[in-house]
Amino acid sequence: LTDLPEMTIATDSVDPEMTDRPHRWDISFIRRFMMVFGLVSSIFDYLTFGVLMLLLHASPVQFRTGWFVESVVSASMIVLVIRTRMPFYKSKPGKLLMMATAAVAVFAIALPYTPLAKPFGFAPMSPKFVLALAGILVMYVGTAEVAKFYFYRAWRLHKSA
Repeated sequence: LTDLPEMTIATDSVDPEMTDRPHRWDISFIRRFMMVFGLVSSIFDYLTFGVLMLLLHASPVQFRTGWFVESVVSASMIVLVIRTRMPFYKSKPGKLLMMATAAVAVFAIALPYTPLAKPFGFAPMSPKFVLALAGILVMYVGTAEVAKFYFYRAWRLHKSA
């Protein structure tokens, strides 16, 4: 599911500053970007595990459902954050990327409440689970935005040194 929005990236709107002049690929930049945002992603994976197991005392079915919903929605939405150097809400994504991200998020959230839930080993989530996962998602997006701000600021300082 998370690949669907990513397949639309080729049709995405690009911020003007990224197209005003040619840019070279910079492997050092890519490596640092992967390290920073991989770490942020891993922290929120562990946070999700902890909340599901230690705070919500999720059964195996509840854990599987919560992990599926949170991981699919967050992986789809984080693309909207990292696709731009600006705050994600100031950079308008392409229509297909936005529609695919929304469709995948709605499908992932709705799946546990459909007849397809049982074959996948999912169950409807209580409001407590939904609120906890929504909180994690909001914190993840916020943390990724803060990390992005400092990452690009540090990268500019690195490049000018």
